[in-house]
Amino acid sequence: MRFRFRKALLLSAMTATGVGSAHAQYVGHVSSFVMDAHTGAVLAQNDADLQRYPASLTKLMTLYLTFRALQAGQITLDEQVPVSIHTSMQAPSKLGLVPGTKLTVEQAILALVTKSANDAACALGEFLGGGDEVRFAGLMTQQARALGMSNTTFRNASGLPDPDQVTTARDLGVLAQRLIADYPQYYHYFDVPSFYFHRRMIPNHDPMLKIYAGADGLKTGYTDLAGRNLVTSAQRGNVRLIGVVMGSTSNARRSMEMAALLDKGFADEGVAPQPLLHPAAPRVLMASARHGRHFRHGVMIAAARPMEVADAPSGPRRYGRLGHHPVSVRMVTTRHVAVRHKVAHHSRG
Repeated sequence: MRFRFRKALLLSAMTATGVGSAHAQYVGHVSSFVMDAHTGAVLAQNDADLQRYPASLTKLMTLYLTFRALQAGQITLDEQVPVSIHTSMQAPSKLGLVPGTKLTVEQAILALVTKSANDAACALGEFLGGGDEVRFAGLMTQQARALGMSNTTFRNASGLPDPDQVTTARDLGVLAQRLIADYPQYYHYFDVPSFYFHRRMIPNHDPMLKIYAGADGLKTGYTDLAGRNLVTSAQRGNVRLIGVVMGSTSNARRSMEMAALLDKGFADEGVAPQPLLHPAAPRVLMASARHGRHFRHGVMIAAARPMEVADAPSGPRRYGRLGHHPVSVRMVTTRHVAVRHKVAHHSRG
């Protein structure tokens, strides 16, 4: 009854502001979309064209433009990204970057795909936008139109709340498909469970990497107005699916909704079902600092205990000043581990 009343109010607001208004949101009403990544065939959809707030799913476009610049040779993974006062003032989730310091492009990429750090996203936006995040947001919207994302508008690089920053489940499915197809050499970043930044382990928020067989990215998102959002790609055999869930009411429900959508999609494609992975795993495979463009595998370490991922907002944390000398980045991968462990962290993203 309470939901019906709230929905009636939202419908009234939608009538007052116009159909498709950026303010017409249905928190608790899920929009979803599932497609075959190879053929583009739509396997399932529910209100896939309803405009929603993307939250941190915005960072998928920030990453798309970053990968585009890398492929074009305009920037490099080791290039230093300056931290402005505006960047440092971004709300959590964040690394706690300090004005006047720098981080590398690769560190910023890792911060986006794992911690969903808003300050790192803003830093990349300013870096690629000639010092202006607003200009970069214009480039994001322009790229969205070029990809066919006709119902998407961006206003910032992070996904922090803006009433005019909207997208749809279908548009995000298209963006995920193009990320995978256009920049396969960078897609592996989405599968990184953790990375080390200034001697702190930054865990990946994406629960599907730990519980769903074949899942290898892409992104979570959360704000109070958007609800819990998720874009996931999973491959089983020769079939790769992309799923989008927007507006879920809890992290656990969002994961189960995504799992059910992907399971049905794989079944429709003739792929045998697989059980969910156990959330606790005893070991993970570590990799050391990047040398050139390659990663060297290191030692096996034991996970202390199974922990849960949360996307709730948290206070800012400081990770120490960034020096002007290269800072080591250690990757964590599970390429040869069948079961992944869950990691704890609290963040908006």
